[in-house]
Amino acid sequence: MKKKSIFYKPKWSLIFLDACIWTLAVCIMVLWRALTDKSRKTDYCFFCLALYCSNIIIGYLFGKYRSLKTRGYFQAMGGTFASILVLIAAIVTCYYINNLFGLSIYVLIMTAIIAFLINTVCLLFFYGYRYALNIDDNIMEFNVRPPMKLAVPVQRLSPEAETAVKNSIVEFSNKRTLTVLDKHLDLGSSSTLVLATSTLFNIQSLGNYQYDCIVNLKRLNDIRGVNKMFCTINEKIPDNGIFVCCFKPQTVTKKAILNKYPKGVNYMVYSCYFIYKRVLPKLFFTSRLYYDFTKGRNRVFSTTEILGRLYFCGFKVLQEFPLGNMYLVMAQREKQPEKQVKRKYGPFIKLSRIGKDKQRFNVYKCRTMHPYSEFLQAYMYDKYHLQKGGKINNDIRIGTIGRFMRKCWIDELPMLLNILKGDMKIVGVRPLSAQYFSLYSKDLQDKRTQFKPGLLPPFYADMPQTLDEIQNSEMRYLMACEKNGVFRTDWVYFWKIIYNIVFKHARSN
Repeated sequence: MKKKSIFYKPKWSLIFLDACIWTLAVCIMVLWRALTDKSRKTDYCFFCLALYCSNIIIGYLFGKYRSLKTRGYFQAMGGTFASILVLIAAIVTCYYINNLFGLSIYVLIMTAIIAFLINTVCLLFFYGYRYALNIDDNIMEFNVRPPMKLAVPVQRLSPEAETAVKNSIVEFSNKRTLTVLDKHLDLGSSSTLVLATSTLFNIQSLGNYQYDCIVNLKRLNDIRGVNKMFCTINEKIPDNGIFVCCFKPQTVTKKAILNKYPKGVNYMVYSCYFIYKRVLPKLFFTSRLYYDFTKGRNRVFSTTEILGRLYFCGFKVLQEFPLGNMYLVMAQREKQPEKQVKRKYGPFIKLSRIGKDKQRFNVYKCRTMHPYSEFLQAYMYDKYHLQKGGKINNDIRIGTIGRFMRKCWIDELPMLLNILKGDMKIVGVRPLSAQYFSLYSKDLQDKRTQFKPGLLPPFYADMPQTLDEIQNSEMRYLMACEKNGVFRTDWVYFWKIIYNIVFKHARSN
C-alpha cells in the first residue's frame, strides 16, 4: 500500500473553519475569565494568535487539513487529537521556561481544549451527516404489467397436507388466527401459501403468479423493509390476489405500559418509549443509527401506518381483524406500487391541494396524523363517512398530540407561508385534496377554482353541519365575491369568523 506523503495540498476551507473555531474559543475564554487587568486581554489575543499559527503547522504535519471525504472519522479525529496534544505540550513547556510572560496557563490550555471540543463536534456533525445519507433503501420503480392469471393449475391439497398447514398456523400464531383464516381463505388450495418470514429473499425466490394468496404470519414489527416486502408480494401475486399480514399495534403497547406502572410514572415511561421507538426512527440524523442498532426488530406501528403502507404499495384493504394483542389485515392487489423512495416524516408536511384555476400546489401544515395517513383518504371516507362539519367521523389517522394541535389551530400556522407565496389568502374556501374536491358538485368545483383558497373558510361564519350545507355556505360566499368584489366580501366574512371563533367558540371538530 502506498504511504501518504507528509506534504499535500491542504483544504483551505478546513483552515478557514479552524480559524473560526479558534476565534470562538478565544472569545469564550477571554470573556468568561474575569481578568483584573483589562489591557492584558490584548496580550492573550496575540498569544492565542501565535498558538493558532502553531496549530496550523502542527495540524498540517498530522494531516489535519486533508480532504474529509478521503478519510474516516477516526483518522480525522486522530490528526486533530495529536495536534492538540502537541500544542498543549508546547504551552506547558513555555510556561516552565519563561512563565508565559505572566499570562495564565489555565486560560491558554482551556482555549486549546475548547477549540478541540468544538472541532470534535464539527467532525461528529459532518460524519454523522454522511452516515445518515448512506441509506441502504434503494429506489424501487415498477412498470405497468398486463393482467395476469395464475401460472400453475390450482389443485387440492391432501388432507394430511392441509392439516399440516393448519397446525403450523396454530403453532406459529394461535387458534383465533386459524379460525379467521380458515373462514375467509381456502387453506386447502395449492394457490394459497402460508409462511412466516422476515427475509425478503424467501419472497423473491417465489415464482411469479404461482400463488393467488400469500399469508405472512411473521409480525411486521420485526421486519426491516416492510415496504419492500409489500411491493415484492405485490409483484408475485396476480391481479386481485390476496395478501394477509399481521402486526402488534401501537395502542396495545401503549396500554400495556400505562397499566404496568403507577399513574404519573407510566406516562413518563411511555414518553421515553415513544421518543425512542417513534421519534428517533423518523429523524434524519438518528434514523439509520436506530435501525443499525435494533436491526429493525420490535418496531412500533400504528394501525394507520400499516394500512397506509398497504395502499402506498398498491393494495386495497378488504378486512381487519383485531385478535387480542395482534392485528390481522387482509388486502387485495389493486395496482402497481408507488415509486418507492426513502420517506421522511418530520414535524411539518406538504399536502397537494387544488387551488385557483385547478392548479395543484402544496399546503404547509404541522404534522398531526400518523405516517402514511395521506394514502387513506378514500379508505376513511368509505369506511367512516363524514360527521357534522364535513370532517371524517372517528378519524383514526390523527394522533393524541395532533388532536390538541388541531383544537388550537397550531397545525395551520405554517399555511401563512402559502399566503406569503400567493397561493392562498386570509379568507376563502378551504384548499381541498382531490378526494374531497370530487365530492363537490360540478358547479361548485368550477366556482371554487375561480378564486384563491383561504386560511379562514366561510365555514366559521355559517357553521354548517352537513356536506350539502357546507357546499351551500361556500357557494354563497363565492357568489358574494362575484357580486361585491373579493376584498369587500373577505372583509365582511373576516369579522363574522372572528366573532364566532372568539365569542361563540366556533370549531370545525
